[in-house]
Amino acid sequence: MRLKNKVALITGGASGIGKESAILFAQEGARVTVVDVNEDGGKETVEMIRSIDGKAIFHKADVSQENECKRMIEIMDKEYGALHILFNNAGIMHSEDGDSQSTDEQVWDLTMNVNVKSVFFGCKYGIPLIQKSGGGSIVNTASFVAHLGAATPQIAYTASKGAVLAMTRELAIIHARENIRVNALCPGPLRTDLLMNFLNTEEKKNRRLVHVPMGRFGEAKEMAKAALFLASDDSSYMTGTEFLVDGGITAAYVTPE
Repeated sequence: MRLKNKVALITGGASGIGKESAILFAQEGARVTVVDVNEDGGKETVEMIRSIDGKAIFHKADVSQENECKRMIEIMDKEYGALHILFNNAGIMHSEDGDSQSTDEQVWDLTMNVNVKSVFFGCKYGIPLIQKSGGGSIVNTASFVAHLGAATPQIAYTASKGAVLAMTRELAIIHARENIRVNALCPGPLRTDLLMNFLNTEEKKNRRLVHVPMGRFGEAKEMAKAALFLASDDSSYMTGTEFLVDGGITAAYVTPE
């Protein structure tokens, strides 16, 4: 098992990439803490893990709030006395996020708080525990839109994921000599509730899908496998990278004739 004897914390673990990653990490031997504001969904993830004889606990937290992120790490320290894998995955894609003229300041601020501050706070309080544990791996969920403009406007989301990418590089350099690796997972368009609720018409879905050379949306389980690679020692010589798992969209962002 690739994560045997490892302790992992996954934010946004109630659904999508976070849920599938929590289950997979547990299958690979990790003791997993699932964090989410969605208590029912988070507990369901934990029950699924326990049903396959995995080890997991749930902690409810709003990771856009500093005190709640601090508390989340304190619980990790008390429960396990260690942290080896920090997967800063929680994020939102607001339905009213559009272009610069139509997006309200409140939508912008909420998106930045959840998508960017959560990564900062997770690392601010998580890295000392990783240091205490002898090192580990941090995975931050960015997006292919950190590289490319989105076909359906989402200015706040795109900017937030660009910030996550830049922060990942900075953290990787700072902690490279401490046996702490920091990488960004950059998914392409996925068939998750997060994106499908945003692309809420067939026109919007097709506008995004037409750019994907593989001709389909990705699946959360595929991203979980990529996250596992970054979390495990299989990626031991990788830090500061932008791991694009995107169906080829960033290689050929053009509309087919």
